[in-house]
Amino acid sequence: MDRFFWSNGLLEINETLVIQQRGVRLYDGDDKAKLDVGVALLSTHRLIWRDVKNHECCIAMPLSQILLFEEQAAGIGKSAKIVIHLQATPANKEPGPYQHSKYSFIKLSFKEHGQIEFHRRLTEEMTRKTWENTPASQPIPVGTGSQAGRTRAVGIVGIERKIEEKRKETDKNISEAFEDLSKLMVKAKEMVELSRSIANKIKDKQGNISEDETIRFKSYLLSMGIADPVTRETHGSGTHYHLQLAKQLDDMLQAPLEERGGMMALTEVYCLVNRARGMELLSPEDLVNACKMFESLKLALRLRVFDSGVMVVQLQSHSEEEMISSAMDNVTDKGSLTAEELLLAEKVGHLCRDDSVEGLRFYPNNF
Repeated sequence: MDRFFWSNGLLEINETLVIQQRGVRLYDGDDKAKLDVGVALLSTHRLIWRDVKNHECCIAMPLSQILLFEEQAAGIGKSAKIVIHLQATPANKEPGPYQHSKYSFIKLSFKEHGQIEFHRRLTEEMTRKTWENTPASQPIPVGTGSQAGRTRAVGIVGIERKIEEKRKETDKNISEAFEDLSKLMVKAKEMVELSRSIANKIKDKQGNISEDETIRFKSYLLSMGIADPVTRETHGSGTHYHLQLAKQLDDMLQAPLEERGGMMALTEVYCLVNRARGMELLSPEDLVNACKMFESLKLALRLRVFDSGVMVVQLQSHSEEEMISSAMDNVTDKGSLTAEELLLAEKVGHLCRDDSVEGLRFYPNNF
């Protein structure tokens, strides 16, 4: 045991961990060492033992101190062991747990088995004698050409170096991503300018462009987005922002509403508006607040909330009488309609419901 010296447990440069085994007790000759059960680590250069409870308690011994070793089979109440015979204690040995020992051999007692694989790996390393060809104090060449002279980083220093390299790589990727985003923003501004230019040309040459061409151009503009979307950066926050946003929504939604019969669900409006706004996305709260101002601004649109809680945007010209009449015609002719229109027709007494185990059905009120 006096061949062991205190160690920090870190691998040196060019030293590689071969195998480690838990539940190993050290013997000073035939006597149990004054150390508890720990972990035995075999590297290309040393035999290391670390206490599992106190990680600061770590000792090591160069493999060059080993003369020969042999297995000792387990017996009744005894664990399998590896007996290691050692050379004489060097004169310049570093301090360790034992200053002097009457034995020239040690034993590794394997409480949790694993001695067969440990013995095999120890045999391989003693045959290779890596410590003679590549001492731990010198770097080991890896590869050829541009790869020559590189060293293998191990231990805490190697881990810290890998973490730092990973951080630098992450920073680089983030920087490149923001560069791409900046380029995309520049391109988006160019597209907005182009859409504004096309819109102005349509206004200037309204008489020279056919109706079909105008519709086609407007569909292109919708795909490219709103030329100058109202944002908090350009119009501030609060009431003024929602007023300007309501006016812009009024201009944008009249044509789509007319194409859809004068009414659209608020969720559909939300998707349509944000698609047109591109990267200047609108929050649901801002959309609702802007839609609530349609009537106070006397615009062509209004926000309608049905008894079911469903919210829609509809044209002012879209009257309830027309909706009820349409609902009556559809129920009479087709036998089915949307729930909101059915509930409205029921509310004024034109429809009645049959709520049974088969489900909810609406019929014309003939009473």
